[in-house]
Amino acid sequence: MNFRQRTREPLELNLIPLIDVVFMLLIFFMLTTTFVHDRALEVNLPKSETGSEQRAEMENHVIELDAQGNVAVDGEPIERADLPERLRGIAGDGRPVLLWADAQVVNQQVVTMLDLARRAGIEKIGLGTTPPQ
Repeated sequence: MNFRQRTREPLELNLIPLIDVVFMLLIFFMLTTTFVHDRALEVNLPKSETGSEQRAEMENHVIELDAQGNVAVDGEPIERADLPERLRGIAGDGRPVLLWADAQVVNQQVVTMLDLARRAGIEKIGLGTTPPQ
């Protein structure tokens, strides 16, 4: 018997479904990643039982005040002399501001930072705390 051989089609690797899957994974990981504020200073926030457990949103401005009195605004260390000008700059966009003051900071330094923020025109300001463990 003489069988006819079928001509084989050349094999091709179709990359389109693979690219679709990679893009879907990329979108999944981008949406599920928790965004956190970059910290410029080592700040141990005070504990509060009645504070909100809700995390600060990324669009909020953050002022950090560590135990040594160093200040950072939005993750960038800043000199105290330049602080009023920087606060006036962030007051214009109307976004809320969080003050992350170390638990060891003297109360007067926190009040001074709040006064500077109010004088700069910041209306929405809150204090950062951590829930007790």
